[in-house]
Amino acid sequence: MPNRLINEASPYLRQHAHNPVDWFPWGDEALQKAKQEDKPIFLSIGYAACHWCHVMAHESFEDPKIAQILNRYFVPVKVDREERPDLDAIYIQAVQMLTGTGGWPLSVFLTPDGKPFFGGTYFPPVPRHGLPSFKDVLLKVIEAWQTQREEIQRGSGRITEALQRQVAPSRFHDELSQHSLRLARDRLISQFHSTYGGWGVPRFPQPMVLEFLLNRYVSKGDGQALSVVLKSLEAMARGGIYDQLGGGFHRYAVDEAWVVPHFEKMLYDNAQLARVYLHAWAVTGNNYLKDIVTETIDYVLREMRDPQGGFYSSQDADSEGEEGKYYVWESKEVNSVLGPEASRFSSLYGITPQGNFQGKNVLTFKGDWEDRASVLPLKEALFRKKQERIEPLKDKKVLVSWNGLMLAAVAEAGRIFDNTHYKEKAKENAEFLLTYLRKPNGRLWHFWYDGVAKGEGLLDDYTNLIQGLLELYFATFEPQWFEAAYELLQQVLEHFSAKVGFYDTPDDYESLVIRPRNLYDNATPSANSTASLVLIKLSALAQRPSLRDMARESLKEIQDLFPQYPLAFGQWLSALDLELEDPHEIAIVGDPRWPKTQELLQTLPLYRPYHIIAVGMPQSPVPMLKERPIKGDSPVAYVCKGSVCQAPVSTAQELKRLLSM
Repeated sequence: MPNRLINEASPYLRQHAHNPVDWFPWGDEALQKAKQEDKPIFLSIGYAACHWCHVMAHESFEDPKIAQILNRYFVPVKVDREERPDLDAIYIQAVQMLTGTGGWPLSVFLTPDGKPFFGGTYFPPVPRHGLPSFKDVLLKVIEAWQTQREEIQRGSGRITEALQRQVAPSRFHDELSQHSLRLARDRLISQFHSTYGGWGVPRFPQPMVLEFLLNRYVSKGDGQALSVVLKSLEAMARGGIYDQLGGGFHRYAVDEAWVVPHFEKMLYDNAQLARVYLHAWAVTGNNYLKDIVTETIDYVLREMRDPQGGFYSSQDADSEGEEGKYYVWESKEVNSVLGPEASRFSSLYGITPQGNFQGKNVLTFKGDWEDRASVLPLKEALFRKKQERIEPLKDKKVLVSWNGLMLAAVAEAGRIFDNTHYKEKAKENAEFLLTYLRKPNGRLWHFWYDGVAKGEGLLDDYTNLIQGLLELYFATFEPQWFEAAYELLQQVLEHFSAKVGFYDTPDDYESLVIRPRNLYDNATPSANSTASLVLIKLSALAQRPSLRDMARESLKEIQDLFPQYPLAFGQWLSALDLELEDPHEIAIVGDPRWPKTQELLQTLPLYRPYHIIAVGMPQSPVPMLKERPIKGDSPVAYVCKGSVCQAPVSTAQELKRLLSM
């Protein structure tokens, strides 16, 4: 008989509906039961594409003996981290404080009032690799709950107080400084792996850090920063972390050479990586970078798109009970599909009889980039063969926050490549989100699944969607996208504002152990760092200097941390860089369809990290364009930087001169 999770919208929760564990979803029912029965809560947080979540579920949550212990002595609660990122942010930080590490599956023990007192991540069924068995952990927690209750209460109180201190704003400097950026840049380059690119093992892609370093090249001519970016991008594009047949990126690589990935594919990774490859192509013109962008976006549009226009959350690492089975190849299988061409293909893609992953091959590219085109028919033949396999499950939740990231990538690729198809798909996504995930009162839902919108919108839903809508505006200069972004910002200011920056949850949200305010850029950007970027841009477009002041205050609060932990503040670094570079504000007053308007636009660089641009007629709803006249049927460009505006110009040559000043 299924448990309560059978009625949940989340595919991840429903995967556990037939466990013998008497799971509760997070909510009042579970919390009240814990209080009434004086039991600790066992909180398990994971997500549908998480390999080790599936492993722990099979080893422990499907074990009747483990279930008996959980059901008798605990209130077991299951949470999908994608559905409840607020809970995930609170409790992963608590586990990091307790153990020094965090990840998924996240296993946390709470008092009945939700305060954490012990936790970890994956626990095996028997002691292994220095980890205690899950059964032993449960028995020790039961014993402590029964014999050391006062100590648990004091400890959980201290952890909660520490979590609260993390949320409280603490201002360090009155002035923003290039010094923080230089120190962060130096530390990133000193820690960079010169052979394979990237940082640390396991190897995560770090797209936000790469964006920052690319921008250092654009603004400062920093050739060493550019070299770090290109080394990393090429190594990933050649590696197994990139799906060489189907396009798109896996979550991370377990080795320093990017060969063997953790095979799940996440929408947020592919959105962010598509953008950094796109920007690198716009700066360098290296054609393989463009190929990676188009293959990644095409993968998402082909395999991760709901017919109505939303983008799915993730694709599982496992199929048929094996990690990576959908993506790996035996040498003999390649030979049978490709025949006499197999030898050449195997040489280019590192395929050997012994393999590089459990006797099979994760494809990695060994040749010159020009060789890829020559084997395209062979790739297509293997891709068709792969499609005969059982595909990994997809989590078909449409999350507003991650869709905002993908919207930005598709819209900007549409602009930079002048790709009408991408622009249309970006519009369809924006229309879907604004139609089905925006309430009549203008506020957002958090996700959509199977025709139903659910969950209160969180800060990153707003900030990422605003970012995506702004990129769509810059790609089309259709004013409704600016208007939608600006209206969402009003909701952010009304419902999320903190003393400095913003809370992750709205002011009328359920009461949690703390009101979270995550400032770190992790796998996805901090909603506060995204807020700083969009505040700077909307300050110019809406002609509201106070918005930029808010961004400055947020940056002042934490800029001292950037040089110490640059990998944790990748997008913050770009926000500080944008503020200190003082972007050009360019209003091109004229019809976007006029040839002369297009001539002015073509003067601008394809990659525009330091340009905020509006195009339209003086009666446009975009305030940056208002009260700025045109000359008959000829457009006029107005350029401002800081508090200084130049005389208006009407030719591409004059505009180019102004931008070089």
